[in-house]
Parts: sequence; structure tokens; C-alpha cells
Amino acid sequence: MPFVDNSIMMEFDSAFAQLKSKKLLDQLVSLAQDPYLFSFFPQTMKMLARWRDTSMEKVIKAVNGAFMEKNKGVTVNLNLTGSGTGIQEASEGKCDIGNSSRKLKDEEAEKLDATVVGLDGIALVVNPVNKLEDITLEDLAKVYSGEITNWKELGGDDKSIVVIGREDGSGTRDGFESIVMGDKEPKYAQELESTGSVINAVATTDGAIGYASLANVDETVKALKIGGVEATEENVKSGAYEVQRPFICATLKGSDNKLVKAYLDFILSEEGQALVLAQGAVPVK
Repeated sequence: MPFVDNSIMMEFDSAFAQLKSKKLLDQLVSLAQDPYLFSFFPQTMKMLARWRDTSMEKVIKAVNGAFMEKNKGVTVNLNLTGSGTGIQEASEGKCDIGNSSRKLKDEEAEKLDATVVGLDGIALVVNPVNKLEDITLEDLAKVYSGEITNWKELGGDDKSIVVIGREDGSGTRDGFESIVMGDKEPKYAQELESTGSVINAVATTDGAIGYASLANVDETVKALKIGGVEATEENVKSGAYEVQRPFICATLKGSDNKLVKAYLDFILSEEGQALVLAQGAVPVK
């Protein structure tokens, strides 16, 4: 039997084990760098969304559920917050994504990137018996500021205008006022706490006008054209319809967070945009 130096065999076994370990480590590193294989390394992403913004909340919850289903090791913690908090905390690095239903202000855009993931058309609705079909942004602002108080001033019937809007803190109200009102102060006859309440109030009040997300408009009310442009998904997507707001995911500039990148890639994918559409928003792709 030939002589075998056990020390040499041990060194060989050790070297082989190290080689296998290195290959395994390389494989693990490769997996970790693949943003769609998070199940190997469970991760958590913190996300803040605007409180009371039911339209965007529905979109984000649907996307989060689908994203976590595809990536079993990922948890997306969604916290509903006050207006602007998501953007503020994203800029301070306290959350990974801050959701908002408005554009970033100039000073916010210095620290954050805004990824537009959907659009929301805000329809101006009246009772179906109202003869008016079209209104300009300028006249709309005058209606909501109380400068125009009767429909006859706009070519309609001699009937007082009942101005209906959402409660303070509503994302739809914030979007409407920032687009339409300029420096004018709105004067509401009724401030209601849900889109359904606005639709119902307009549907049951001849002289009423209100605003609601386009997806919630039904046959009980009539959507006015704005400057001759109909409130349709196509016109929102093209930008022709002016009363609209973006749904954005705000992230810190220069971030190399692969989980965040994977999330944004998913929401902008065909599957993600289908979820955006299913929740009543207008997809951007």
C-alpha cells in the first residue's frame, strides 16, 4: 500500500472546503445583488403615504400586496401620515419611500427624486339637470371663491350655486385647490368626508357642484368639460385635461437601495401599471 501523508490530505481537504465556501459565498452575493430574489435575505422597506388620500392609498396597498407576494422575504411597512410628512421623512432618510399626490416643491426636489407612478383626474361634477356643459378654470375659481353665485352668470338656469368640497386634509381637495384656486380662498357650502358623499350630494341637489376623482364619477352626476376638454383617462394621460394630480413615490437622491429600485421597477412594469388602473387611477405607461 503506498504511503499517504495525512497532513497533505488534510491540507487538500481544507483547500477544497474553502473553494466550495468561496463558490457558495459568490452565489449568495450574486443572489443578494438580484433585486427580485429577496427571499434569500428577508428585508423590510418603510413607506409613508398621505393620510386621508384614499385614491392613492388604494393604489399603494394593491401594489404593496402584489410586490410582497412576488418577493416572499420582503415586508413593506406602510404608515399613513399627515400631509407632507412622507416627503419630509424621505428627505431626512427616515423612510425609504414617501408617497404623495402632489408634485414636489422646488426645495423638496433638491433632496428628492419623484417617480410618477400614476395620475388622478379630478372631475368637476354637477347635477344631470344642469344645462352647463363646459367651464373655464378662471370661472371655476370664481365659483369656488364665491365671486360667481348663480348658474345664470355662466349661461345656465337662474339657480343658486351650492359649492361642495372635501374636508380639510383631503388629498383631492388639496389637489383641486392647488390647481384651480391660485391665491383665491374657497368658500364651501358643504365640506364632506368622502368621495361618495360628494357624489351623492351633487346627485340630489340641483344647483350643486363638486369635485371627485375621475374613477368615482358615475351616471348620477355629470362631469363638466374644463376649457372644452372632457375629463377622460386619455385626456388625463396626455395632459390635455388640466385638473389632475400625480401620484408620486419620493426617494432620496443618490440612493442605491436595491429594494427601492426593485419596487419602483415593479410599479412601473406592465403588472404594476395594471394594478394602478384596477384601483381607478390613470397609468403612466
